[in-house]
Parts: sequence; structure tokens; C-alpha cells
Amino acid sequence: MSAIITASSLSKRYGKHTALDGTSFTVDAGRIVGLIGPNGSGKTTTLKAILGLTPFEGQLSVLGMDPRTQREALMNEVCFIADVAILPKWLKVRDAIDFVEGVHPRFDRSKAEKYIANTKLKPDMKVKAMSKGMVVQLHLALVMAIDAKLLVLDEPTLGLDILYRKQFYQNLLEDYFDENKTILITTHQIEEVEHILTDLMFIENGKISLAASMDEVGERFTEVMVEPEFLAAANALQPMSQRTVFGKAVMLFDGVARQQLSNFGELRTPSVADLFVATMKGSYA
Repeated sequence: MSAIITASSLSKRYGKHTALDGTSFTVDAGRIVGLIGPNGSGKTTTLKAILGLTPFEGQLSVLGMDPRTQREALMNEVCFIADVAILPKWLKVRDAIDFVEGVHPRFDRSKAEKYIANTKLKPDMKVKAMSKGMVVQLHLALVMAIDAKLLVLDEPTLGLDILYRKQFYQNLLEDYFDENKTILITTHQIEEVEHILTDLMFIENGKISLAASMDEVGERFTEVMVEPEFLAAANALQPMSQRTVFGKAVMLFDGVARQQLSNFGELRTPSVADLFVATMKGSYA
């Protein structure tokens, strides 16, 4: 499996603030990777470095290119959806499609029109007449119609209601993603992307604190609803977190054999959100 993104000792400072602290990671081809972290953890700076939007120290290869020196060539192979879709108020839907078709060689007009056909957008509708959700829908339609090798999504469904958010991720899987594409997503709505992710990267204080495939997460982490008589024995195995649900202790373990834990109570694989909260406790102290 070839790496689409390889970062080594990636560092970035803004004055006295360290946004990236010598972090290293890889993103392999044909994967959907969730980059998850609290505000100020380095998510946005990581994306900016990948997209060639900020200088940095260390080594970074994206599709075999250095974003600092080969950004123009890189952008022919990369698509980016930012958290805020800013489009001119006077722009019509038809004009937006015409413009992107004229500037990007990998744009597929029929795909954009197909996506828009499933919305309330009309060809002559201007941006100033659209709701925030409709503006985001137009932005998504334009970007998803570009046949890019790497799609970078930064809070892609901000401003959309839950129905459109679910529809967006369904479209992403059915109409966009294949083994030749790689998707990197940052979002605070972890529960909504968990089912489509193949890999997780948690970032905390400018460093990657967890990098694993979803299969590895399922094998490595186990949550146990511990029966009262086994509390002492379970605590002796040093759970990484503990909370109370319906009066029972729920403990999260890292790397402890499921067979051993099954003696203590009901087992389940933790959700990404629960794992995130347990891992990031230090960031919220």
C-alpha cells in the first residue's frame, strides 16, 4: 500500500504558540481518514501544511510532491472543502458550474448537475437568495465533481441540517470514493463519520496521539460494563478511563485481552467519540 501523505518531524509555530510539535504520520492510498482533535490541537495547521497554505519545518510529501515548492501541480490532484463556503453573492448556480469547468481539467459537469438536481438549487438561483445550507450544497457539488486523488474535508457539512449531512456522506461513499481516491476529514461531528472511516488519527497539542485503522481500534480497545463484585479486579488492570452508566462502572481498556475482560461484565467496542473523550482528557484539564 503506497502512502499518499508522509509527514516527518512536522513543526509549526505562531509566535510563542506551537501548533505542530515535530509530528509524524502517514496516510495510505484508498483510505478515509478522520483527523480528530480538540480546538487548538493542530488540525487546521496540519491541513494548511498539506495544502501548501502555510510554511513549516520538517518533511512533508503529498502525492509525491512538496506542498511548499510544488503547490500548483499538487492542486491539480487535490480538492479541498473548507468549513465556510464563501461564494460571491451575485453568483448564479449556472455561472459557478461554468467557472469551475473552465479552470479545472478534472471537473465533471454532469456529476455536479446530478448532485444539484437532488437539492432545491436552480440554475438561475443567485447565492444571495440561498440559505447557508444551500450555499454549502453548491460548494459541495462543485468540489465533489472534481476527480481528485486526494479530497480534504474540513468540517464539510457545517451549516447543513441532519438530513443533508447524512445525504452528503452517503453521496461521498456511493458517488465519489473508490480505491484510487483518498479522503482526509476533520469534523466535530464524530458520530456522523464513524461509519465511513477506515482509519483514525487523534491529534493533541500538535502531536498525533493515536494513529490506527478502525480494525485495529476494534482489536485494541474494549469497553466493559463492570459488575460490582469485579470492580477491584477490573481497576487492577488500569483502565484508561471510567464513567458511570445506569449506576454501573463502564471502563475502557487499551490492549487488554477480551477473554480476560469478559469475566468482569458485558463487553463492547467503544465508539470513536468515547475513545476520543478518554484519550483527550489532558487537553480539557
